Amino acid sequence: MLEGDKILVARGENPCYLLLDQANRHGLIAGASGTGKTVTLKVLAEGFAQAGVPVFLADVKGDVTGMAEPADNAEAMAERAASLGAQGWTPRGCDVRLWDMLTADGIPVRITISDMGPDLLARLLGLTDVQRGVLAIAFRLADDNGMLLIDLKDLRAMLAYLAEHSSEVETLYGRVSSQSIGAIQRALLTLEDQGGNIFFGEPNLDITDWLVTDDAGQGVVNILNAAKLMASPQVYAMFLLWMLGEIYEMLPEAGDLPKPKFVFFFDEAHLLFNDMPKELTDKIVQTVKLIRSKGVGVYFISQSPSDIPDEVLAQLSNRIQHGLRAYTPAEQKAVKAAAASFRENPAFDSVDALQEVGTGEALVSLLNEDGQPCVVERAKVLPPECKMGAASPETLEKVRQAQAALMEKYGQAIDRESAYEKIAAEKNAAAEADELAAQKAQLEKERAEFEKQKAAEEARAAKAAEKEAERAQKAAEKEAERAARAAEKQREQAMKTVSSVIGQIGRETSRQLLRGIFGGLRK
Repeated sequence: MLEGDKILVARGENPCYLLLDQANRHGLIAGASGTGKTVTLKVLAEGFAQAGVPVFLADVKGDVTGMAEPADNAEAMAERAASLGAQGWTPRGCDVRLWDMLTADGIPVRITISDMGPDLLARLLGLTDVQRGVLAIAFRLADDNGMLLIDLKDLRAMLAYLAEHSSEVETLYGRVSSQSIGAIQRALLTLEDQGGNIFFGEPNLDITDWLVTDDAGQGVVNILNAAKLMASPQVYAMFLLWMLGEIYEMLPEAGDLPKPKFVFFFDEAHLLFNDMPKELTDKIVQTVKLIRSKGVGVYFISQSPSDIPDEVLAQLSNRIQHGLRAYTPAEQKAVKAAAASFRENPAFDSVDALQEVGTGEALVSLLNEDGQPCVVERAKVLPPECKMGAASPETLEKVRQAQAALMEKYGQAIDRESAYEKIAAEKNAAAEADELAAQKAQLEKERAEFEKQKAAEEARAAKAAEKEAERAQKAAEKEAERAARAAEKQREQAMKTVSSVIGQIGRETSRQLLRGIFGGLRK
């Protein structure tokens, strides 16, 4: 509950206030299951919202939506609040926006593959260092060729393109093995089965749509439906990490402010750090350290402080530690470590208290005006002014109607030209060029065959003409020979005739001459 410039969270011997000007020093809400972490989350979130600070939180169990409704059983809650010194406690809900990554139960949340980046995506896919290097090459190749990586089909197409051009790529970016590309493609199949094909795309989330207040000046509570998302913990963890980095990159330096610009609550925080590569852990540590100066508060929620790396844990100054169970040596060690992190209160033993506190109780240590941790208090957490459980269907429907403008902005997925379309167009162009080349080659082949056939026919015709000429010549020669023989025979015949005539004429002349001679004698 907001009281001026501070949020009343709990009360022990003294009231426990979270000061708004110290709220961006980050915080931790920890405790075993069923000890009241969600109630504490609601108390803090509604306090920030009442102070005009926008809030983001994930609804892991489906009961955080109750922040949209006033508290039920208000009389009993008011009595408990009054007993804890909250005299102005009033049942009221918050201005809530419902977001969803995998289903249609809220405003769709999408980000592009390019926005996620190769490092977070490699972590999401569980890739080895070698495979992560190949993925980084795919991103670089896409960037150098002006190919947008928006959704999973873009990345698939880019990886296939990389495999086809591996020999060309190797000289510029390094060796790319088909085994690594195959492993990445298989990991993408798993991610797709977890809903990655819905999560990756456009229109991508504009974080500024979360940094808003309502008409009354109260901060909007942005609730991410994470109930089904818990079945895909890697997707959930990577989205939260991306979101934290996006806020850090987007907001300008602000220094120390009277209140935060924005507050994150990271539920199931252990999912962020399971098998986290050191470079990513270092990046988170750096972001958590520096994002404070951007006016952003980050609150991790987990069952035990040991779920969170020491480097991150060291940055969480506002702590609310619900009960811990210590049945094993490891759990006992965790309890002692959690107790040792508090500024000691001589009134009780923190180790014993952590195992004794019941539901709704916690060890609380928040920063004072000078930024110093207060002495730890064993305190009872204030009841939230909003509903403890989930909101009714009627309330959720009203929330959905109120966020119609955001549904219009994000509701319909957009599939603009990106790597998939460009690579497909390039392949089609190559296929068309190959087809034209094949057609040209076929025409050339047919033309060559035609010319060959034509030449063969001309050769055959020439040979036939030559043979015909030879035959005609021979026939002419034979005819001339026959004519010559006939002429010779005619000449010979004529000669014989002439000779015969001449002979006959000679004989007749001789006879006449003789007759003349001898006839004269007779006279």
